[in-house]
Amino acid sequence: MTQTCRDCKRTFSSELELELHQDNCEAGQLFCDSCGARFAEQEATEDGWHYRCPESDCDGGGIGEDLHRVKDVRVTA
Repeated sequence: MTQTCRDCKRTFSSELELELHQDNCEAGQLFCDSCGARFAEQEATEDGWHYRCPESDCDGGGIGEDLHRVKDVRVTA
C-alpha cells in the first residue's frame, strides 16, 4: 500500500518513508507572524485541527491567523 504526503502529494512505499519525508517537506512548513519562526507543520499540532507556534516564548496560533504556510508567503520573482 502506498503512502501519500498530504502537502506535496508525493507517494512512498512505506509509512516510515512518508514520516521521514514529512520532516523535510517544504510544502508542509509553516511560518509564524508573531515571532518569525519557520517550522514543520507536525511540530505545531497534535490533532491536525488546532495549531500553535511551537516556540516556547510565542503565543502565535491558528492557521491563517498567526501561522501561514511558507508556500503562501514566499515571494516569487
